[in-house]
Amino acid sequence: MLQAADLTIRLHESDDVVIARVELPAGTMIAKENVRAAVRVPAGHKIAVRDLAQGQPVHRYNQIIGFATQPIKAGEHVHVHNVAMGDFQRDYAFCSLKKDTDHVREPATFMGIRRPDGRVATRNYIGILTSVNCSATVARMVADHFRTRLDEYPNVDGVVALTHKTGCGMSDRGEPADLLRRTIAGYARHPNFFSTQLIGLGCEANQVNVLLSAENLKRGDKLAAFTIQEKGGTRKAVETGIARVKEMLPEANKVKREPVPASHLTLGLQCGGSDGYSGISANPALGAAVDLLVKNGGTAILSETPEIYGAEHLLTRRAVTKEVGEKLIARIRWWEDYTRRNGNEMNNNPSPGNKAGGLTTILEKSLGAVAKGGTTNLVAVYEYAEPVSAKGFVYMDTPGYDPVSATGQVAGGANLICFTTGRGSAYGCKPAPSLKLATNTPLFAHQEDDMDFNCGTIIDGTQSVAEAGAAFFRLILETASGRRTKSEEFGYGEDEFAPWTLGATM
Repeated sequence: MLQAADLTIRLHESDDVVIARVELPAGTMIAKENVRAAVRVPAGHKIAVRDLAQGQPVHRYNQIIGFATQPIKAGEHVHVHNVAMGDFQRDYAFCSLKKDTDHVREPATFMGIRRPDGRVATRNYIGILTSVNCSATVARMVADHFRTRLDEYPNVDGVVALTHKTGCGMSDRGEPADLLRRTIAGYARHPNFFSTQLIGLGCEANQVNVLLSAENLKRGDKLAAFTIQEKGGTRKAVETGIARVKEMLPEANKVKREPVPASHLTLGLQCGGSDGYSGISANPALGAAVDLLVKNGGTAILSETPEIYGAEHLLTRRAVTKEVGEKLIARIRWWEDYTRRNGNEMNNNPSPGNKAGGLTTILEKSLGAVAKGGTTNLVAVYEYAEPVSAKGFVYMDTPGYDPVSATGQVAGGANLICFTTGRGSAYGCKPAPSLKLATNTPLFAHQEDDMDFNCGTIIDGTQSVAEAGAAFFRLILETASGRRTKSEEFGYGEDEFAPWTLGATM
């Protein structure tokens, strides 16, 4: 555990840098490192503890985070002005760190909503989905009708319209269409929806009937599907949607919560607005909670492939089989090709906010990001929005952009999102509740209306990573049982629905 008097944080005895726990004015003596700050070093940023030659690799977490672009003296601020990316060989060492998971004898429980098919929900929404952007307004008009009309249905969390910007101006077949249909179908099936309606226009590329057939979805008590054109226009389509919701509300309100094992939880793991503390406090604390969930039989989904780039070798070592590890590397290679084809590169991260918070390269950001996944085996790798069926720690290939990434996780079955942030992300993800973990205490205090959990206690020296992880695991169970998150109080979660868009817009 860190001591409150410590000026810096050392993550490994072999590291070339330490992290400023507080702002270090020029001239500050860091006694534990026997080094004096040559310039002002902001809180969360790196300071060199030994001289580094130009071209020499720079280590944090005992891993390479970049290469010195000029000679660096001990005591100097280490950041984008003197460190950059470089090529180096990674040792994937498939399965070398695979280990047995010690499952608990008496799993933890939460108060969940058991659906007729045996799946368990953490929330109870009625959903309005769209096949195309052209039907978005109708979907919103249906949902808006009920914003102040649910008082007599206390067990219904809301009527939510999840709209998107595509569905036409695209091919009606191929990977982009398949991915969109898979995403919409994942939401239509999601246990946190008591029932859903799928609304189309009628002439779009993403035809409603084709979507239903391709994804083996059938109209019935829990799924209605129609188009604006077949109903005779906007007003009649809205009336149809409202009537359907009115029909569903009394049944949806009959649900009851009951004790269920934590094995029914599937967490989507996200980080956004990361800073220099993310890999020290919030991400490891979330990882500790993930380890507890896995030991209790649950599932956690790590994603954001551009933001694990350079740290994938830490995950392949935990793969249960070489095939699982190779599937992850295949997705990395896909991304390298994808970014090249689009005139970009994998080091378009970190963002300006990440850099202001102390992160220098995507390697450094990724090494902190993978800590969200804890330490248990990597048991499966999924493509975007694929249904997640495995229990344990899994990976889903998604972009690094948080709304798009989390949308894929929820489509895959995540019934709760855990989102770490150091700069102050504001986010929600209906129908899954979203918990936000602050990396530092000043952020938690400054943005208290958005933050659900303070991991700054680790930086402050008042809690260990394990203690913070255990406390957050308890909050996960409480949230899954119905405790509202900060983002739910604000109403976040509808506009953040963002399916991954591939291919040309035509």
